[in-house]
Amino acid sequence: MLTRLAITLSLGAAACLALAAGVSMPEGLRAARTIAAADDPVRLSELALDGHFDATIAAHEIEAALGGGDVELARSFLDLAAERGVKVAPALVAKTEAAERDGAMASSKALSFARGFVTGKPEDVASAAGMLTGDLFVFGDIRDVVREGWHGLRGEEVDPLVLGLAGTGIAVTAGLYVSAGLAAPVRAGVSVAKAARRGGHMGAPLMRLLKVEKREGLLQFVSDLGKVQQRTGLRGTLDALKIAEHPKDAARLAALAAAKGGKTRAIVKLLGRGAIFLTTSMVTLASWIFWALLNLLALCAAAKRTVEGMTLRHCEWQRVRCLRLAASAQAA
Repeated sequence: MLTRLAITLSLGAAACLALAAGVSMPEGLRAARTIAAADDPVRLSELALDGHFDATIAAHEIEAALGGGDVELARSFLDLAAERGVKVAPALVAKTEAAERDGAMASSKALSFARGFVTGKPEDVASAAGMLTGDLFVFGDIRDVVREGWHGLRGEEVDPLVLGLAGTGIAVTAGLYVSAGLAAPVRAGVSVAKAARRGGHMGAPLMRLLKVEKREGLLQFVSDLGKVQQRTGLRGTLDALKIAEHPKDAARLAALAAAKGGKTRAIVKLLGRGAIFLTTSMVTLASWIFWALLNLLALCAAAKRTVEGMTLRHCEWQRVRCLRLAASAQAA
């Protein structure tokens, strides 16, 4: 009776631990993979998307982007869905393609381009192209230097970051022509940084660090921004800058953009800072791994105890059987 009770209890414990393993082991393995990918923004974003992107989310985000007139973002989500094998309704795909065609034929492109060229404020794709063109021909940098200087003469607040970026842009543009285009990412990065500063796309922590950053660090920052801009466009880069808190974050964004291209904007929209950094607490991830391993060890111990009990009961049964056979033979 004791052996039978022990076997029953061991089987019950093993069943409970097996059920717990079904929950803890996948989360523990996922936590281990997440920690291993902490320094790889591409792998980190892919793991995060496993639990944050499906057909429902894709349809909702595409509809929201189209409703807000942001066709680029809708296309980014379509491309991300295609990459991850997420099905999108054909009607929604057709709607996005129609919006792209309508945007390409807009009659106000020239006016928007000119406005961006003169003011340096990117309001849409055409004005962004105008801003970048103005900076490429130094006009935009000179305009910003004159504007900030005029603010200083009038006793108004001067933005030292925009002034410094404009001065850097003038030097970089000269180097761009000398180097036959090799400094193009830096030139684009300076323009993006100025646009982000004027549009409020930079967070306060990043702003504080950039104001005290040395020239070499600032050049590396704008160079990384230029690489992001080349892969994702201006609006994608401005969105990405919203999650940056340190100048070195631009390097991680550049690595993500190099691998994902136009899909980067959708990834940043979904994951936020989790697209480039491990946002979950290391303690939480480590606890999942610890409990998964502990549960596995307990399951093995329970299985071992069950097998031992069953073996002991079998041996006892065989011994009793042998004794009975011996007694029957003696009586005969």
